[in-house]
Amino acid sequence: MRESTWWKILSLAALGLLGALAVLLLWRGRAVRTAAPAGIRVVIDPGHGGEDGGAVASDGTVESAINLDVAKRLDVILTFWGCDTKLLRDADISLHDPDAATIRQKKTSDLHNRARLVNEEPNPRLISIHQNHFPQAQYHGAQVFYANGPLGQPWARLTQENLRRCLDPENSRAEKPISHDVYLMNHVTCPAILVECGFLSNPAERAKLQDPGYQTALAAVVAASYLQCTQEEGESGYGSQGETSVLLHGMWE
Repeated sequence: MRESTWWKILSLAALGLLGALAVLLLWRGRAVRTAAPAGIRVVIDPGHGGEDGGAVASDGTVESAINLDVAKRLDVILTFWGCDTKLLRDADISLHDPDAATIRQKKTSDLHNRARLVNEEPNPRLISIHQNHFPQAQYHGAQVFYANGPLGQPWARLTQENLRRCLDPENSRAEKPISHDVYLMNHVTCPAILVECGFLSNPAERAKLQDPGYQTALAAVVAASYLQCTQEEGESGYGSQGETSVLLHGMWE
């Protein structure tokens, strides 16, 4: 096996261990079940890809690349915790059909295929990773959106609170229902959240979003929130609020 392949394996193992330790720090003081309930698959969607790069920052930073970096970390961390996962893309590609010719056709086909890949799973949970952008540069902070009302809202609320407590105490954003123009989230029937990790239009936040350590921290918080939600699901039904504050300060400084 080539040296580069071994290095990739070692790097992924180290990432998984760091993510697992981060989850333990997030869950300090309470029992952790290390596997999701049997039969559930976490579908991780790195938004955009290929010809559709998503938002582009003033310095040329493309959203799709950061989405993939965070999603890959999330995939590794959840796998280390015993979850069954499915990563919709693992490279800078679009998931469109071969006969899609124009950019519009490719984007439409890509979104339809993503929805199909989620819905064909017998019991999925969807996490879609994105980055935000706004004409003004002062806005910052992660925000979580949810689909399918009561199926996704408690999970989104928990994830939003954990992201605030752990990574950005000054972030006053709240979870919100997804808008009607987001195709994927409006064409899946499972519990689903979309995480806007931050604003590429904010130079300080953009620098953090490009930092591999911060990307790992983001992935660890999203993973811990999912694991906590599935633990509460097993204890008292999906979406139970339970105890959602778990000493989250200080993971990322």
